[in-house]
Amino acid sequence: MELAKMCARAADDAKAENVRVYDLRGMSSLTDFMVVCTGLSVPHLRAVIRDLEEAVREKTGTVPTYVEDTPVALWSVVDYIDVMVHIMGQETREFYGMDTLWKDAPL
Repeated sequence: MELAKMCARAADDAKAENVRVYDLRGMSSLTDFMVVCTGLSVPHLRAVIRDLEEAVREKTGTVPTYVEDTPVALWSVVDYIDVMVHIMGQETREFYGMDTLWKDAPL
């Protein structure tokens, strides 16, 4: 939970919009927490990824297990195993229904 909150704060500090943390414990075998946020442009998505990774590394020494760094596709994922962070463009987020998908998960 603390790592998820830290990722959400870092995304918010990087001016990501509509930052949400979903508690998926008991609902998904992929991860315990999903952080979803919106970037406003390709450079903004890159900045959110960079700032998030840097903040988590500085505070915990933790580096992501995997980073799908494809901001041109307007969807990137930073995977810390127990926490997955999705940084998406607004239209991409709406198209894939990320918030609808996990609507039953506690925020």
